Amino acid sequence: MHPTELIELFIVGGILLVILIVSIILKGKWRKVIQGLAILFLVSFGIFYFVRPYWIDMQIEKKVGYIQIHLEEQYPGETWEYRTVPHREDGYKHLNPYYIGVIFDTEPLVEYKYFARNKSDITQRGWDTSDLHDLKHLEGLGE
Repeated sequence: MHPTELIELFIVGGILLVILIVSIILKGKWRKVIQGLAILFLVSFGIFYFVRPYWIDMQIEKKVGYIQIHLEEQYPGETWEYRTVPHREDGYKHLNPYYIGVIFDTEPLVEYKYFARNKSDITQRGWDTSDLHDLKHLEGLGE
């Protein structure tokens, strides 16, 4: 389990514990209401925890589409492939799944990292290479 997940579980556990302690202090009808709130909170977190990976996958697909349009405008006639973070696998939780790697066929040793907020806000945030040479597809970083 990744440290981020542990922190999330501790926070949710702490909130749930506070809600349950408040329900113990209260009496009668209010106790039942607060316990119902605790159950609702626990079910909501369970749904969120289950749905979040699928939500991330949908967002990545959408952002790859935005980047595809951007690259077709910037580099017509070129071909490329995408690399995304396998965020569901162990060992990759520390990486941001929203950074999309692009490897151009004309530059196979360089992986450019793109980030897309929306259709009109796409930036190149970095590159990764084992062979330092002139980077043909380098855009202004962090603009």
